[in-house]
Amino acid sequence: MTDYHQQRFPNEDHNYRVARNALLSKEIELRKYIAEVAALRQQLPLGGKLKEDYIFDQGATDLNDHNFVKPLRFTELFEADKNSLVVYSFMYGPNANSPCPMCTSLLDSLNGNAASIQERVNMVVVAKASIQKIRAWARQRGWDKLRLLSSENNQFNLDYFSENADGEQWPNINVFRKTSDGIYHFYNSELFFVAPEEGQDPRHVDSIWPLWNVFDFTPDGRGTDWYPG
Repeated sequence: MTDYHQQRFPNEDHNYRVARNALLSKEIELRKYIAEVAALRQQLPLGGKLKEDYIFDQGATDLNDHNFVKPLRFTELFEADKNSLVVYSFMYGPNANSPCPMCTSLLDSLNGNAASIQERVNMVVVAKASIQKIRAWARQRGWDKLRLLSSENNQFNLDYFSENADGEQWPNINVFRKTSDGIYHFYNSELFFVAPEEGQDPRHVDSIWPLWNVFDFTPDGRGTDWYPG
C-alpha cells in the first residue's frame, strides 16, 4: 500500500486507509489530467473571426432601475486591459415564462464569483428573452454581480449554437479573443453536442458549477432523479 501522506483521521481502520489511498491515486491522476486538458484548451489556435458586431440590449448597473436600456455592441464588451471574453448563454426564450432552472442554479453560484472573474477576463451572460424579463428574474435571484445582456434583436444565439433553427434555446459557454486583427472565436463547450456516457448528462459546464461537484464528494453522489427547481 502506498502512503501518500501521514494524516490519519480519528478511528479510521486499515481497510479505510487502503481504499482511501487507492482513491487518492486516482485523484492525483485526475488533477494532472485536468491540468493537461486545461493546457490543451489554452493552446487552441484562434477560431473564426467574429461574424458580426452584434448589438445587445443592456440595462442599468442598478437592477432596480427598470427603465434604462441601451444598445451595446459586441466590440464594446472588451475592457481596455482584458482581451478575453467569456459568454455564458442561458436558456430563457422570448416566449418563456421563466428561464431554465438548471441555468438558474449555475448562475446563482457564478454571480458570487463574478466580481473576481471580471478582474482578469470580461464575462457576460446572454439570453434571448427581453432585457426587462432577464432583469426581473435577476432581481428575484439576487444576481447583482453578473453583466446581463439580451440577444432578443440579434442572431448571436443562432450563430454560436445557443439556439437552433426552431428557436429552442441551448446553454453553453463561448470564449472570444480580441487581437490587433479583430475579435476571434476561441472556444465553445462542445461536449453539449456529444452523446454522453450512459447515465450521464452532457456535463459540458460542470467545471464552473459547484452544485454537482459538491455532490460528487458525498456517498450519495449526484443521484439519478433530482435536479434544481
